Amino acid sequence: TLDIGRPDFGLLKKLLGMVPWDEALEGRRAQESWLIFKDHLLQAQERCIPTKKKAGRKARMPAWMNKELLDMIKSKKEAYREWKQGRVAWEEYRGIVQAARDQVRQAKAQIELNLARDIKTNKKSFSKYVSKKRKTREDVGPLQKETEELVTQDRDRAEVLNDFFASVSTGKDCSHTTHDAEGKGGDWENEEPPTVGKDQV
Repeated sequence: TLDIGRPDFGLLKKLLGMVPWDEALEGRRAQESWLIFKDHLLQAQERCIPTKKKAGRKARMPAWMNKELLDMIKSKKEAYREWKQGRVAWEEYRGIVQAARDQVRQAKAQIELNLARDIKTNKKSFSKYVSKKRKTREDVGPLQKETEELVTQDRDRAEVLNDFFASVSTGKDCSHTTHDAEGKGGDWENEEPPTVGKDQV
């Protein structure tokens, strides 16, 4: 892909300025003139704008991720599907989830320890890691209405939460169940799906 952050506009202007446009476009129709201009522009682009490799899946992975953790996370997801289908007991599934979570926490702690230890000689990696952590956004998972209908849109979730807290303030019995999607790392995987009631607020 083109690295548009590092173009040489001076060279681009020079190359296009060297083309005898009056002669090149004389007697040409609009479509033909456009193709001629486009050809010269693309040739100049190849010389003036460097290219870079497109970031693959590996480049988007967290710094603490490795093949062993990927395999554990994959096994956890497979165990989740089997548990949902009734082929794996809850205790077995919970054990797999806990083991995966412990390994992830250890890997995160180790990478942060290494970054802190080497901060004097590798400030760039430390700053990059911190900036990525700042971009993490906590999100509210899908909510369930009293009618057992799941809502995912922001406005609908806001209405569900508003109704719930309104019922708490008025003393009306109301409960809504929250469901985090599999793979988002919610703690609900270790427990039975939680139900929020007014006596818990």
